[in-house]
Amino acid sequence: MEIQSLQFFNKERLPESAKTVFSILIPTWNNLEYIQLCVESIQKNSAYPHQIILIINEGIDGTSQWAKEKEVADYVLANENIGICFGLNSARKLILSPYVMYMNDDMYVLPSWDVPLVDTIIEIPHKMWMLSATMIEGIDTGNQCVVVRNFGSNPSTFNRESCDREYQNLVRNDWAGSTWPPNVMPLELWDLVGGMSVEFSPGMYSDPDLSHKLFLAGVRYFKGVGSSLVYHFGSKSTGRIRKNKGRLQFLRKWNYSANYFLHSILHLGEHFQELPKEPPKLPLSVKLKSVFKLIRGIQD
Repeated sequence: MEIQSLQFFNKERLPESAKTVFSILIPTWNNLEYIQLCVESIQKNSAYPHQIILIINEGIDGTSQWAKEKEVADYVLANENIGICFGLNSARKLILSPYVMYMNDDMYVLPSWDVPLVDTIIEIPHKMWMLSATMIEGIDTGNQCVVVRNFGSNPSTFNRESCDREYQNLVRNDWAGSTWPPNVMPLELWDLVGGMSVEFSPGMYSDPDLSHKLFLAGVRYFKGVGSSLVYHFGSKSTGRIRKNKGRLQFLRKWNYSANYFLHSILHLGEHFQELPKEPPKLPLSVKLKSVFKLIRGIQD
C-alpha cells in the first residue's frame, strides 16, 4: 500500500450542516449493495447528524462511481484492498466530528440507534471510554453480546419492514467489554492510542488489540449499549482475504491471549460495570500457558 495511491474526497457542506456528532468510518470492499443499504439506514434512521466516511477498497463493482455521483459521504479511495487497519487510519484527515465510530459495511442501523449512545456519552463525566452498539444477528454463534433474530442473510432477502417494526422488542441489558463495531470513542482517545495497529493488517484481531491499547491508556469504561441496535449480516469480506494470524500476534504482543483479555479482564458479555482502576494480577497459570503457546506457536 502506497500513500500516493490514496485519493481523498470531501463533500461540500453548508456551515450549519458541518456540525456532526459522530464521524462514522466504514471500510468497504466491492460490497455495493451492502454499503448502499448501510449508508441509507444511517441517513434514514439517525436522530442526530453524522459525518459518513467511506474507505473504498478498489470499488470496481460500482462503489466508487456511486459514491462520486451521489455524494453520499466523504471517502478515501484506494486502488487496492488496504484492509481495515490502514483503511481506518487513512481516514483521519477527513474526520470533522468530536467522536469517531467504526462500523462495518454489512450493517443496517435501526431507528434512533444513535440516541442511546449519545445519552450515555452525556452521562459519562470523563472522556476515557469506548461504547459499542448491540448487533442483531440471524445465526446463533454463541456470542454473548448479540441478539439473535433472523431478518435475512443479505440485502436481497432482508425483511426491513419487520426489522424496523420489531427491533424495540429486542432491546437487551447493557453489557461489558465493548470491542467490536459499531464502536465509538472520543477523537482525542483515538489519537492518543494511534488508531488501529497496522501490524494486524488486514485486520484479524485488530479490534481486541485496539481495546487493549485503550485499556493500557487507562480506559476502564467499555460498555455495550443494549438499546442501540444494528442488524449485522455478517462477515461479507473476510472470506475473500488472506487472513493474518491475529490470535498469535495478539499473544506475542501482549503476552496473554485475546480470549483471556476479553473474558477475564474486560468481562465480555457480562452485566456492565466500570472496571477497577488497577488491572488484575496475571495468574501464574496464565503466564505459563502463554509461554507454552508462544514456544509452540499454538493459537487458542
